[in-house]
Amino acid sequence: MNETYQIRLNRFEGPFDLLLFFIERDELDIQDIPIGRITADFLDYMQQMAELNIELASEFILVAATLIRIKARMLLPRPELDEQGEEIDPRADLAARLLEYKRYKAVTEELQAMEEHRQSLMPRGNKEQEWTRVEESLGIDQDLLHVDLYQLLKYFHQAVARGSERVKVVHKVTPYPYSIAAQRNYLANRLNAREFVTFEELFVDFTDKMQAIFTFLAMLEMLQVGRLEIETQDEFNRFGLRLKA
Repeated sequence: MNETYQIRLNRFEGPFDLLLFFIERDELDIQDIPIGRITADFLDYMQQMAELNIELASEFILVAATLIRIKARMLLPRPELDEQGEEIDPRADLAARLLEYKRYKAVTEELQAMEEHRQSLMPRGNKEQEWTRVEESLGIDQDLLHVDLYQLLKYFHQAVARGSERVKVVHKVTPYPYSIAAQRNYLANRLNAREFVTFEELFVDFTDKMQAIFTFLAMLEMLQVGRLEIETQDEFNRFGLRLKA
């Protein structure tokens, strides 16, 4: 009988909640975080989420990049100094944000405890009836009303996987019927017939935006190699081009 190895993850509200879990689990000092150990634990958690096919939120990826950046800065042989010449701790900003998050979390937990206590004093007797009315009005199963973010991520991944199996994306590349070399010849022929042609006249007959773009690039190339020269006129912001011999 084959046993299947399963990974079980705790559910965290966000990356800072995960970092606080590591700090409290190992009884670490927020002001003196062992950045190497915390980074390794954080990346290991993200790897386990990837093995469960759970799409990583951008906040987790951002914090992981921040941890790696702090670790790299701490490995530099020359530390950064502030205006007073004192060494700047790369962990200071992260520690301040963690302390602020911890204060907000403590307040949230206190408010939640007060809410639960209040509900225990005056229980709502019509809660089930309200859920039933919401279920009937929305036309959904009642179980879906209790779905959390963790389950939504799993459902989303499954839906995307099923959709990718049914829908095959086909990319069609259509080459443009223009080239810079061909537009160089166009400019040379157009300017060779006349001594001076205004900039607007070179583009007035174009109906395709890409043809104008290729022509402009060819014009810049010819100006760079010296095959064209610009001649200004008396009118403001009006100039023309001349083919150099």
